[in-house]
Amino acid sequence: MDRRNFLTGAAAVVGGTVAFTPLRAPAAGAAPSRLALPVPPQPAAFGATGRDFPKVCGDLGNQNHSTLRRIDRGNVRHLGGAWHVNLEGGSTSGRSQQSTIVAKDGVLYVQTGQQNVFAVDGRTGAVKWKTNVGSQQTNMRGVGLGEGLVFTTSGANIVYALDQRTGAVVWQRELLVAGEGDPGCDPQNGQCGGNRGGLAGAIVYFDGLIYVGTEGSTAGARGRAYALDARTGEIAWTFWGPPGPGEYGNDTWEGDSWRTGGAVCWIHPAVDPELGLVYWTFGNPYPRTNGSTRGGTNLFANCIVAIDAKTGKRRWHFQSVHHDIWDFDNVMAPVLIDLKIGHRTRKVVVYGSKVGMFYILDRETGKGVHGITERPVPQDPRQKTWPTQPFPGGAPFVHQAPSYHDTTRPVPYYPTGEIFTPFWDDATILFPGAGGGADWSYMSFSPHTGFVYVGYGLINSSYSNTNGGRVNTARPLGEYFSGGIVAVDPRTNRPVWRKEGEWSLAHGNGILTTAGRVMFQGGPDGVLHAMDDATGRDLWSWQCGAGVHTSPVTYEIDGEQYVAVFAGGSGLPYPDIPKGDHLWAFRLHGKVGPAPAPTPPSKRNQIRTAAVAGADAGNTVTLGRVWNAAAGAPGTEENTVAQNAMSPQHMTVPVGTEVTFVNPSGNEHSHGAASFFEHVFNTGRLKPGQSFTHTFTKRGEYFYNDPVFPQSTGKIVVQ
Repeated sequence: MDRRNFLTGAAAVVGGTVAFTPLRAPAAGAAPSRLALPVPPQPAAFGATGRDFPKVCGDLGNQNHSTLRRIDRGNVRHLGGAWHVNLEGGSTSGRSQQSTIVAKDGVLYVQTGQQNVFAVDGRTGAVKWKTNVGSQQTNMRGVGLGEGLVFTTSGANIVYALDQRTGAVVWQRELLVAGEGDPGCDPQNGQCGGNRGGLAGAIVYFDGLIYVGTEGSTAGARGRAYALDARTGEIAWTFWGPPGPGEYGNDTWEGDSWRTGGAVCWIHPAVDPELGLVYWTFGNPYPRTNGSTRGGTNLFANCIVAIDAKTGKRRWHFQSVHHDIWDFDNVMAPVLIDLKIGHRTRKVVVYGSKVGMFYILDRETGKGVHGITERPVPQDPRQKTWPTQPFPGGAPFVHQAPSYHDTTRPVPYYPTGEIFTPFWDDATILFPGAGGGADWSYMSFSPHTGFVYVGYGLINSSYSNTNGGRVNTARPLGEYFSGGIVAVDPRTNRPVWRKEGEWSLAHGNGILTTAGRVMFQGGPDGVLHAMDDATGRDLWSWQCGAGVHTSPVTYEIDGEQYVAVFAGGSGLPYPDIPKGDHLWAFRLHGKVGPAPAPTPPSKRNQIRTAAVAGADAGNTVTLGRVWNAAAGAPGTEENTVAQNAMSPQHMTVPVGTEVTFVNPSGNEHSHGAASFFEHVFNTGRLKPGQSFTHTFTKRGEYFYNDPVFPQSTGKIVVQ
């Protein structure tokens, strides 16, 4: 599969979406693409980074840029390890490590999925203190700092304030419960939602308050955004994702569907101190892929909301997807930028985007700087789909339908469609999917190039309404994964160049840019890259020992610039991302060497059920049946909705084995088995009682699915 054929860059509207022409990063030695200059001075109130990197994404505007310049394009190849520490004693327990480091006064603050918060000497790697905040696992994406305190959440939905010098607990506050200060969360009337949910996202401190988000939309939690008093933990205000009765937007939910409406804010917000606004992004509604019970646009799901920082009152909102049924929750941390567009300086917020396009909005009004057009989209009355969707001016940064030229090549026999194609009973393959476009990797804005950089994934999704036991194939088994980086000119909202690669870079693979004109990003294989910010050209790389699903940071101690990253792996989109607990710091001419390279993830969405020896199954695959592992035999009932209705789903055989595929006479429907993408065998449609044989003459891994019920997928490994 030649990813060099990946088509990008807008050319024309075809069938409601955009056709593309080639767009790639400049070749080595070539002149860089024209930079997006001039860039006006950025607001000092954002708190520009330099010696410190005091919050996740660096400053209040989430620009993820550092003014440090000692490490530059000319010397970055001399970076070496300053020090390395295994925060959890070398554990590879499978915990997801998503915490981006925060650096202040030479000390690094970082969380682990094991629910520990660490303060680490930025010069030596020595642990200054460690505080445990529980045992219930949750996503830990970064602490907040302010007023001499370190703010963190726990899996038990408790917010902790720790003494910044000692790690001692100063106060704690449990959230997502009924009681004083949170009266809207009443389990008796369902206003909590169908599920309690959890706390999520990095904590942001600003002017005496901390901002804490939530997760749980896939289970029917009712989302809310919290502001707490940083000194006491008292709730200052709560902003509900689905509004309650009498609140603005409640009438956009059919009946009482707002009670379990989702719309959680699971990534941290941006803050504009001059305007006094917090910009928070809210996720998809619940049920996620079945809109039949929640007619309406479903505010504030799939919205960015500008909220008064002190009072929690909505100033404006913009909804990027109306009545979402595709899991298109554009909850990436929004980026605030001052831009020179024509002869006018514009204060904008960059919002997006799983849908593969940025919405660039005026920070004061929420209006599209490049225009927003509501376009008619395909409809399905059963899903109560909304007749139009908003498309921003400019161009998408990835294509918006599956392509046969890259890893979005669809698994055969599924229905397929472009963005916003509705579905019902039949799982339908769409791109962008639930893994991007871009998902939740932190973007970067560099004032030296004027570009916004983001990592993206080339990963399809396939959804049905999930009624009748249907299983959503969010990532169809057997499909391939890849991705890359794209640079976008926010003055035009058009991609300038892209760098295609082996890995999806949409899940926490944040990008750091610096005044040294270097950008850093890590990947699921554990490799941290340094690149030229004008072209994306690789300048340096380092094996960190585990997947990098955090954002690199940089800081300075006594005039020495360091780069640091926490590499511990995550679970998406590759379940086999190498895990660990590696905290790294680098400096010029550092003497610590790289980690041994771990086994990289599979670039194909693997079937991970236990393998069954062919001899134990009579070298036979029974179609339309789920394997009964306890009995060591196919199930007794036909199944037409599961992903694993091949018995056995995963079988190993020696070279030269003849395998029989049989549709048992007790089934009601035709079934089959067709090899993809290698096209080695195809049974055609077998009626009940029919069979087909194939002899495997070459070693390899052979995926196949049922042409009649394509979500049912199997694998034969020939050894």
